[in-house]
Amino acid sequence: MRHRAALAAALLALALSACGDEEGESAAKPRLVVSAAASMTDALTACSADFANADVKLSFAGSDELAAQIREGVAPDVYAAANTRLPGELHADGLLGRPVEFATNELVLAVPKGSEIDSVADLTANGVTIAIGSESVPIGSYTREALARLPGDRSEAILANVRSNEPDVKGIVGKLTQGAVDAGFVYVTDVKAAGGELEAIHLPAAVQPQATYAAGLVTKAPHREQAQAYLHGLREGECADALRHAGFGAAP
Repeated sequence: MRHRAALAAALLALALSACGDEEGESAAKPRLVVSAAASMTDALTACSADFANADVKLSFAGSDELAAQIREGVAPDVYAAANTRLPGELHADGLLGRPVEFATNELVLAVPKGSEIDSVADLTANGVTIAIGSESVPIGSYTREALARLPGDRSEAILANVRSNEPDVKGIVGKLTQGAVDAGFVYVTDVKAAGGELEAIHLPAAVQPQATYAAGLVTKAPHREQAQAYLHGLREGECADALRHAGFGAAP
């Protein structure tokens, strides 16, 4: 009996020791916070789980909202935006390291599968309802840039049919998949991620904006070494591969 009791105690001590080691390893692995544009949700979720240097916590929202959070004192490790302007402004103000361009995207007109809309010109018709991004978010500024290049008064006619200005691209996709609007301007990657619910109508090259994504290390980043590794991976590595698989183009 004494032998069995001693053996049980030894096994219990060994188990507790192993648990302690596992907890110590987990505690030693830092949590890396990445604030990223909502359009990268699927791609970064797919690649970040396997990031070896840290446990990655992803925070997705409109690029402008995430930039505003940093200005208010929130300190993620990495900020990845759907344009170059917002990271550039944060860098100029000393809140972000030098931005790195890492991906491109294509603005498209998205419609529910089977829609009778087959061109941008159809958006000027009476009764057509449209969702676009708000002016401050990259998808909204890209949309307005493209519309401004249309001939005649077509841009004004299309904007008159806008029924929803969304804070990020996911809001536009939601309006489309729920049947709340007839059309919306999103990225081609969002149509691909919609699982066949949406169709993409490509815009003429003459009006297509240059949608380039940029990221940087937040100046007050708690884990700079791991953040630098993650940033590098956006251009080369698993996250770069995940972005290409999702339909993003490579940055120059």
